[in-house]
Amino acid sequence: MKKTSETRIPISVLTGFLGSGKTTVLRHLGQLGALDRTLILINEFGEVGLDHELLTPIDDDTMVAVNSGCICCSIRADLVQTLGDAPWRFARNGQRWFDRVIIETTGIADPAPILQTIIGEQVVSQSYVLSSVLTAVDAVNGLGSLDAHFEAVKQVAVADRILLTKTDLIDASPDALLAKLNTLAPSAPTSTIVGGEASADWFFNVGQYEVAGKGVDVPTWLEGERLAVAEQAPHDHSGHVHDRNRHQRIESSCLIFEEPVDPGLFEACLEMLMQFRGADLLRVKGIINVSGMDRPMVIHGVQHVFHPPEVLERWPSGDRRTKLVVIARDLDHGELKATFSALGLEAI
Repeated sequence: MKKTSETRIPISVLTGFLGSGKTTVLRHLGQLGALDRTLILINEFGEVGLDHELLTPIDDDTMVAVNSGCICCSIRADLVQTLGDAPWRFARNGQRWFDRVIIETTGIADPAPILQTIIGEQVVSQSYVLSSVLTAVDAVNGLGSLDAHFEAVKQVAVADRILLTKTDLIDASPDALLAKLNTLAPSAPTSTIVGGEASADWFFNVGQYEVAGKGVDVPTWLEGERLAVAEQAPHDHSGHVHDRNRHQRIESSCLIFEEPVDPGLFEACLEMLMQFRGADLLRVKGIINVSGMDRPMVIHGVQHVFHPPEVLERWPSGDRRTKLVVIARDLDHGELKATFSALGLEAI
């Protein structure tokens, strides 16, 4: 028997384009202690993810990394299995310990298949209810992302709430962006946040996600995903549909450096990368073992903007290698390695 919305486990989906600040929001909530009894599922685009390593204020056993692809296409079946198995797989002393779930999607995720999976897959919907969809939008790059990437448009259109981030990095008022957001999601209130300082109330105590009131395209997108799965089912029982063209030639590559890196050389390599591939870069993030430092340094770049580096209090694990993830159009791993090796930094 299907449980009522009051007894099913609520799921909040946190989405937003690459670099919009989703992980920063979760880190803030973790520092507040607002994620008690919350299971967090983190998906990243590419073979090696970093976001779950950067969420150090959150207990390790509250997070599950859903890796090896984008949650909206090739591993949607993994999401179904993870949610279906979660109550017993992550049990403590034989009991389910979590009362709610947050799914942080990859920055290029089309949210429609994710929402349809939660709403339409019986193995999920009998135990879980979609509570809310929160979309982070970067005030610096938001308009450009909305113009260039249809995924960004859909992420905004399905939102219950919009978190406008990085307003402290712009000089002018974001009026044009706010007008665009209001057009795409007229029923979603927009809240300006700095440093990820979102309210836990925006995630929880919301009720049940309602398609009614969203833009006219949202029901169409969800129905399209339902039909795509239904048409695929007789031929493929894996439960997923993978659209190879969904992400417009966007690739992810990870460089791993075994030895501590010289900060000057590393910065020079990043500058070279920006100079030669800046127009194609969407996201650069890394956890860096800097020569002479005991603690890890974290770097974040979004398109043409690099944020000041941050030093974490401790390494998130025993692995102290430098890991740099680059997401870009038409990315070639060999060329990326050559950029760093040209200045004497050899990666694997």
